[in-house]
Amino acid sequence: MSSFFFIVATLAYFVGSVGYFFYIVRNSNSVARAAYIALVIGFFFHTIGIYMLIKYLGYLPVTSIPQMLSIFAWTIVLAYLIFQWRFNIKILGTFVSPLAMFFMLLSPAIPSRMVHQIPILKSIWVVVHISLIFLSNALFAIAFCAGIMYLIQEKQIKKKTFGVLFRRLPSLEKLDKTNYICLLIGFPLLTGGLITGFIYASHVWHGYWHWDPKEIFALITWTIYAVLFHERLAVGWRGRKAAIMAIVGFIAVVVTFLGVNLFLKGHHFYFRVS
Repeated sequence: MSSFFFIVATLAYFVGSVGYFFYIVRNSNSVARAAYIALVIGFFFHTIGIYMLIKYLGYLPVTSIPQMLSIFAWTIVLAYLIFQWRFNIKILGTFVSPLAMFFMLLSPAIPSRMVHQIPILKSIWVVVHISLIFLSNALFAIAFCAGIMYLIQEKQIKKKTFGVLFRRLPSLEKLDKTNYICLLIGFPLLTGGLITGFIYASHVWHGYWHWDPKEIFALITWTIYAVLFHERLAVGWRGRKAAIMAIVGFIAVVVTFLGVNLFLKGHHFYFRVS
């Protein structure tokens, strides 16, 4: 039954993506509003689908890549809706909507078997660990989109190409601020997520560190954002450098999140590819 809600959510994200594309072309606030409403509707159905899956499984649905992609898409849309409500950056939806739709379309394309009755996933420590990691990754996805927009806008300014996209994109200052806010909130969440994971690992696997592929790549990702966090706060990195690092950081997130689960095995390998 939850599949129906996921399908409706994916269709709504598709409508939102198309709507935001036409917003770029026509610069119509009514089109942007319709695209935003489509995202809200998609998020609503997506939330119901996830809730039903949690009720059915008895724990957070993160035992397969399709489930994790769905949760990732949901948190990305959640982060965007909050940012849109707080900062009103309409065109950010042009990048976020296709990203969420892509993860939802990719989800059923990866074969896997649903795994039932995994006691360790019912611990509150695991719930906190997973929630913090996904929320941080969603914020990094927003920073990634803002970083791409920053580089596009900067290139247009340097070349003095003041076309349609230039008029739609926010100022470089606003894009840099969005990047900074995502890092300022996302990095502590990521740190908290890793700490809670290490604490629970010491309880379940009798040790904080096991050279698990996911642990190694997560530490690499954390290091990238730690450098960016330090350089922005202590050195005063802004603009192009920060945008590029946000993009590099999110690539590391995707490798850790998707690549490791697909090609490597370890303690985090709960699913089986058919």
